[in-house]
Amino acid sequence: MSLVSEAIARYHKLIESEPYIDLAWAEALQERKKALRLNGSVSPVLRPHFLTNRDYTALEKAAETLAAAIERVQRLALETPALLGRVHLLPAERMLASSDPGYSAFSVASHLHANVSETSLRVTGHSAALAMGVVSGDQLADLYYDAAPVKEFRKKFKLKKIGGPRPLITALLKAYKECGGKQKKPAIAFVEFHVGGTAELTLLAEYLAKEGFPAVVVTPEQLDYRNNVLRVGDQMIDIVYRGFRLQDFLVRFDLNHALVRAYKERAVCVVNSFRSDIGSKKAILDLLTDDTVTAKFPAAEKKAIKDHVPWTRVVAAAKTTHKGSIVDLPEFAMKHRAKLVLKPNDDTAEVPPLRGLDVDDLTWEKALRQAMRTPTVVQELPETTRSVFPMFQFGGLMMKDMQVDTQPHLFAGSAHGASTWLAVSGNSGFSTLTGLAPTFVLEGK
Repeated sequence: MSLVSEAIARYHKLIESEPYIDLAWAEALQERKKALRLNGSVSPVLRPHFLTNRDYTALEKAAETLAAAIERVQRLALETPALLGRVHLLPAERMLASSDPGYSAFSVASHLHANVSETSLRVTGHSAALAMGVVSGDQLADLYYDAAPVKEFRKKFKLKKIGGPRPLITALLKAYKECGGKQKKPAIAFVEFHVGGTAELTLLAEYLAKEGFPAVVVTPEQLDYRNNVLRVGDQMIDIVYRGFRLQDFLVRFDLNHALVRAYKERAVCVVNSFRSDIGSKKAILDLLTDDTVTAKFPAAEKKAIKDHVPWTRVVAAAKTTHKGSIVDLPEFAMKHRAKLVLKPNDDTAEVPPLRGLDVDDLTWEKALRQAMRTPTVVQELPETTRSVFPMFQFGGLMMKDMQVDTQPHLFAGSAHGASTWLAVSGNSGFSTLTGLAPTFVLEGK
């Protein structure tokens, strides 16, 4: 039995025995979550997700190497119109991507989506955005670490908390200084569409305020740009932390918006920059897994791509390569649907990923035809990481098989911490069980 399997078995036996079986501790845990305003995005899970030291070290190493490769392929795409065309940017996205943000990193804060098991590590996506859990996951880990059964569990198994927001602050200040910023405690505006702010950015703003930074959460409508200064009311803004996708912004505003003008004139440091959205497109993995694109990449990066990134292609009526062979892409996708998944180029709730093994040939063929009209990638389906977790639901304990998405946090290319996102296995719809779970490194007995 592996260390993780042994630890899980021990933990489950613990919470199903006295004095924990009455779940008073679980009810108290839920109340403490409410006090921290974590409920909306947090799974009612009663067990942390465990990673061994070896797995976490491998995850950090792979994440940093792949982050360097993604940075490299974005830079290459920006310099090569034919490659940038394969990413499928809107004209306005392309125009803003050409504007120099004033600092070198494509993404100051980003994360990967990974399936981590005892035998493999597969990275299925990259998001140029702050991971859910950088702040809330840190607070969640503190709650669980001191929960009664976890305290008892720690008598036999050592747990280490990981992550936290401090590396993000370091990366923010580094980008700000590269932009020419001089303030020791720059004023930061977290800009998003949700009035009052989503939980993660609100918690981050509160954390920064405690550290002495003037920090506010605002909507784009609250920004004003005059005399080369971006303001929120009377407050001058030095850094804008962008909590929205550029494509969503462009649906609501034009290129004369205060934020766009301040960005183009380098009057404010925008994190992540508008060019970082290139890295959030699923098509970036098309470039990354195309050997003709990465031929001159460092050997370590090419190996990490081969070992950890599944073959991905933008759907088109065209020939492509697969494991060294030339194939007709639509024909190949039809023939091997059980091993493939379709994903929209841009994350959207309206069009979720479609796994070939979940549908029949006719439905898959229809989806492929639609994918040729709307930028979509087809990707080899990696083995899903699954585990049974105890859940607190309707006042009782239930065991549920959950899919586990591990998200290493990246700050200016360096990996610090990871979040765990749980989803009900085989369920692509809404579930109250879906959400963030605390993550710990398991260090043995």
